[in-house]
Amino acid sequence: MSDTSVFHDGELFVQNKLGVTKDVAKFAPRAIRDFMPDQHRLFYQMLPMMIMGALDDQGRPWATAAFGQRGFMHSPDQHTLQIGALPVLHDTLNLQIGAKDKLGFVGIELETRRRNRMNGVVDLVTEHGLTVTVDQSYGNCPQYIQRRDVNLRMLGPDAQTVTQSKQIDANAKQIIEAADTFFIASRTQEIDGDPRSGIDASHRGGHPGFVKVTEKGHLMFPDFSGNQFYNTLGNIAADGRVGLFIPEFDTGRAVFLTGRAEIIWDGPEVDAFMGAERSVMVNPEAIIVAENVLPIKGDLVEPWPLLKNTGHWE
Repeated sequence: MSDTSVFHDGELFVQNKLGVTKDVAKFAPRAIRDFMPDQHRLFYQMLPMMIMGALDDQGRPWATAAFGQRGFMHSPDQHTLQIGALPVLHDTLNLQIGAKDKLGFVGIELETRRRNRMNGVVDLVTEHGLTVTVDQSYGNCPQYIQRRDVNLRMLGPDAQTVTQSKQIDANAKQIIEAADTFFIASRTQEIDGDPRSGIDASHRGGHPGFVKVTEKGHLMFPDFSGNQFYNTLGNIAADGRVGLFIPEFDTGRAVFLTGRAEIIWDGPEVDAFMGAERSVMVNPEAIIVAENVLPIKGDLVEPWPLLKNTGHWE
């Protein structure tokens, strides 16, 4: 890795390929910090949901989330975040959430479209939650976030059901192709003490149907204009393993999957979707459909207004 950049080699490769390296280098060192500013610390403490990216016992990334009453997260100082819950399905997914394990986070306030990201290292984990020390922390813009009114829902102790598969069945396909939001976890090839290595968690949004299932059972989604950091694409370029969490906010069910991703830089798969700058194809290796897994309900209030500048699969 470059000794002076806040980015790892995969991110720098994508930035260089797309001609934005010099522009990003002008502001990224100020934007990406090794601590949480106070506004981020207060922000996390107001959320009922925290998106997490973690690895399983095979080194595969999964995206999932922890939930709780607003205030279930607490930041005692600028370098520490305490999360008062473990992510859903952590046992089923065999997630590696122990001392010194690296995790990626996205905090997102769906009511206001605010979001912030943080990558860190687990200090302490108990049956009630975990404590994380910050590696990198930075803000994200509100692009492509659908505004939702979020409320907690009660889930019975036996309400959750889980179906596991290696292929996308009709139930999973229906959830995937109706989604206007998903979260993606990705990883660097090597994970060590370098703060640039580890797992990233990121949000993606579009019109319902912006994620499609191909005839071969792959997932395809457009990559729109963003902050030009290319954290996710950089990880895909360097490693390729990803995990997707596709929630159905109105019913409480969700799809979780892990697989191998490929960036499609140009060609018909990009041209077929208005507004796409690239496309990403994911070959799933393990898929879980979980019913009654989300202890929140998110009623759609307003799609991201500039979705009008994006299209649908042709």
